[in-house]
Amino acid sequence: MDITNARGAMTGDRYRESLDDGREVWLAGERVKNVAEHPAFRDTVEEFARLFDLRLSDPEARETSLFASPETGNPVSRSYALPTTAEELRAKFAAAEWWMRESWGQLGRSPDFMANVVVGLYDYRDELEKGRAGFGANAAAYHRYAMEHDLVLTHALGDPQIDRSASPLDDPDLALRVVEENERGVVIRGAKQLATLAPFSHEVLVYLNSVTAQRGAEEFVMWFALPMNAKGLKILCREPLGDRGNGHSHPLGRRFDEQDAMLFFDDVEIPWERLFLLGDSMLALRGLSRINAWSMQSTHIRFHERLRVFVSVAAMLAESIGVNGFRGIQEQVGELISYAETLRLGIVGAETSAQPTPGGLLAPAPSYGLGFWSADVSARVVEIVRRIGASGLIMQPTEADLANPELRPFLEKYMRGHDIDVDRKARLFRVAWELVGDGFGSRQELYEYLHRGDPGAGRTRLLRTYDRSYVDGRIAELISSPLSA
Repeated sequence: MDITNARGAMTGDRYRESLDDGREVWLAGERVKNVAEHPAFRDTVEEFARLFDLRLSDPEARETSLFASPETGNPVSRSYALPTTAEELRAKFAAAEWWMRESWGQLGRSPDFMANVVVGLYDYRDELEKGRAGFGANAAAYHRYAMEHDLVLTHALGDPQIDRSASPLDDPDLALRVVEENERGVVIRGAKQLATLAPFSHEVLVYLNSVTAQRGAEEFVMWFALPMNAKGLKILCREPLGDRGNGHSHPLGRRFDEQDAMLFFDDVEIPWERLFLLGDSMLALRGLSRINAWSMQSTHIRFHERLRVFVSVAAMLAESIGVNGFRGIQEQVGELISYAETLRLGIVGAETSAQPTPGGLLAPAPSYGLGFWSADVSARVVEIVRRIGASGLIMQPTEADLANPELRPFLEKYMRGHDIDVDRKARLFRVAWELVGDGFGSRQELYEYLHRGDPGAGRTRLLRTYDRSYVDGRIAELISSPLSA
């Protein structure tokens, strides 16, 4: 893949321009002409543009999030770095911390996440090469290409919800499949969901195929990368969240609605150089944990930042209405803190327990259990903030209400807080409403539960892979003879 004209770290202007590439984005039955200019997408595009410019303009951000490419010398995202030492691994995750802090833990698919998936793809290159000659080299080349061009990526992993009781072997439209193989590559047909960040991304990675373990399902097994403007690719977006034009502020939803999309592949051709795996079910299954080793840590870091936001919002809500001295409220805020601290220690543990990979890199320790725990506690976190804010989360004045001289005396008298004026109290509660009450908050909570994969299936995998041998042996020895009285 060509990096001759690559310029490294993205700028805000380049990012805006890059989205006007002829991609076929659909919203509410109409095709979007330019994502960067469409009112439903513009604010999120501007937030990404701000973050890209901040990385280059702020010395501390630049030092944390960028490094010089060893091949071109261009400044490139540290999210694409290939760590081999503890120091390099710490620097890599310091960059993840920067991304998550700047986005308030609200961007589940920040560029850092998928860049780390590409690092995992690179790490798995030797096994991919054994699967089919050239595919491992493709993976290494794609990592270099994505890094040097600072690509923003999405992934599409789920199959359409048509009939989950049936098998794609009986109805091939139930899953994405290869319908033709030729000298240029393969042609694929079908659909994938849920491609978070799709309209804002440059390319999509597909590397999870639900029927990989079934015999005779080779046509459904493929790993590839594809530009979002590929011929035959249609991007169907869900309803936008955030500001709906009724005067209510949505500072989080307006900036961080990363969108989710259904991707329709209408006989799309994937060139050979963009294929990484084809038809090998077991190779795909073995690779999933390998390629997600670094992105999993990125997810933990993001959720930790989100928990920190919840802790502060909950505590400030309690203070604003004078209930922060109540024993029950203190216990609830303390519960939130316990979740944040547990996750922080888990993040540190995974990093400090890092081990070399077969691909020659250093990866954090597997932490699937921590991920499923996070999915479980997320709902409880939302519940606590709802209980503390109570009805105040629903009824708060808008900025227009606050500016109205006829309403102002009533607002100051009846909607102020405990040692906080009505303006700041209203804004605080509106931020809390976004986190736990409106469409944006509801989507974020559903995302937390789903995006790590099905928790039940994940726990079953933990059961199959957890090493019980040492303690099992001790217990077996203990019960091998009569127990003493």
